[in-house]
Amino acid sequence: MEWKGATGVPEGVIEALMGPGAPFEMVVENIRGIDHKVFARQPRNLRAVFDASASRQGPNPFMTDGDRAWTQSEAIADIESISRLLTERYGIRRGDRVAILSANSPEYGLTMWATLSIGAIVTSLNGWWTGAEIEHGIALTSPAIILGDGPRLARIEPGIVDDSVPIVLLKDLYAEALALGSDGRTWSIDVDPDDPAVILFTSGTTGQAKGATLSHRNIAHFGWTNMLSGALGAMTAPVASSGPAPQPASILASPMFHVSGMIGILITGPALGAKLVFPKPGRWDPKQHLELTHDYGVNVWSGVPTQFWRLITDPDFDSYDLSALRSVGGGGAPFPPELVRELHRLLPNAVLGNGYGMSETVGLGTIARGQLMVDHPDSVGVAQPSVEVEIRGASGELVAVGEVGEIHLRTACVFIGYWNNEPATRAAIDDEGWYRTGDFGRVYDGLLHLESRMRDLILRGGENIYPIEIENRLVEHPGIRDAAVIGVDHVQLGQEVKAFVVLEDGVAMEPSEVQRWAAEKLATFKVPAYVTFRTELPYTETGKLQKRLLEAEEQPGREVDRA
Repeated sequence: MEWKGATGVPEGVIEALMGPGAPFEMVVENIRGIDHKVFARQPRNLRAVFDASASRQGPNPFMTDGDRAWTQSEAIADIESISRLLTERYGIRRGDRVAILSANSPEYGLTMWATLSIGAIVTSLNGWWTGAEIEHGIALTSPAIILGDGPRLARIEPGIVDDSVPIVLLKDLYAEALALGSDGRTWSIDVDPDDPAVILFTSGTTGQAKGATLSHRNIAHFGWTNMLSGALGAMTAPVASSGPAPQPASILASPMFHVSGMIGILITGPALGAKLVFPKPGRWDPKQHLELTHDYGVNVWSGVPTQFWRLITDPDFDSYDLSALRSVGGGGAPFPPELVRELHRLLPNAVLGNGYGMSETVGLGTIARGQLMVDHPDSVGVAQPSVEVEIRGASGELVAVGEVGEIHLRTACVFIGYWNNEPATRAAIDDEGWYRTGDFGRVYDGLLHLESRMRDLILRGGENIYPIEIENRLVEHPGIRDAAVIGVDHVQLGQEVKAFVVLEDGVAMEPSEVQRWAAEKLATFKVPAYVTFRTELPYTETGKLQKRLLEAEEQPGREVDRA
């Protein structure tokens, strides 16, 4: 399965966009020993992407937090000042890891760009992690500096960071950088396309997060693919009644330590020319999202199904002016058909879209958009430009059309590998550049349909959760003999975490005690919302836990409201 071109595009448009010498001409280039389709005129690195965009965007706003707004040129001036500070004061050099542990903020975004500009690697520590999880991320990547906000830096336990590694508040770094200035020079360096740019942490079957390492080329290729898709879409869209098209405007609600939030600050704003609106720090709030949409003329909503459910079911939904919305979509979780129908009914002027991808591919893979998504809400669409999709059996063989197998992807967006984890990298990427996704699906009618995630993966509100990590924590309790964790269906979150617990003889325990024990070491979204006590768990004669028997049951325990 691969991209077949755009349907309904007037004759000659593909040649004008993708032919020899055209803006989106594609060529074959050897990348780390593997031939990939790449864009001939894609800039060398991410800073070059930003600089090229700034010259086009002029006075258009780049980002705002409600208190201040930046154009792209103003942002670059601040980026140079931060780059100078990181270089001169903290000695950050090409290849160093700059760890950031923070809620979204303009300072976070500007510091990411400064880090990339001087050839260092953004290490995006998950802001929802507990102290133990943060310790693992730091130990794995050995950052040269750790930046963040107060509440999250406070989770770093004393003694886990070497005294030689500075720990600095982002707001202090930014203030010091502005006071220092750039000295009127450019501090960015000419980074190679395949140099590491960002480390994103992903869940792992071993119970600890792995650092998916993305290159400048990986991320920029995602941007150029979406720019091509936008150009093709403009060729088939109805002609506007009058005047120029409005600037895209999006709310940067997804955390920048996730692939979707990272794409927002590195691609949606700079490469696609969008205005990024930062919500106030704190838990995502549908009312604030609706208010920002109304106040800033937001015309693009990007999120996960959980967020869209909460937006359209908000009791004040009808009181907000959402007429500017022209695009609603996301990725990271399948959209239930009922949600697609409701979005289409309530937001008839917005084009719906849902992509299938993951951190390891910068989110690139397949996409269902517009009428295709409305007509086939149960699919995740067709391959995006430059993407190849194969469905393989247990032995790696291609399966017949319509049969279920593991989804494999190949594209110039496939990540470099897992940081400091060569065995995991070799298991994920084969010698021909195919990424083994761990997801199962089938192709029929030319569309990819997801059948299931790998047995042990729970997808809750866009977060990947591996039960083994929770199970390992639960059985550390002296009163718990055995535990099994599964995902159960949830209307808004997609799935919730449910634990089956076997207690030691003579031990009595309430579900809340199990939840408190898990919460001491695990992020909130991993804490079981349901706890059911059993005298034993179902095992085969060979000692294999039969989770399918647990999954077949529909006996939810006590729910904890964490939405």
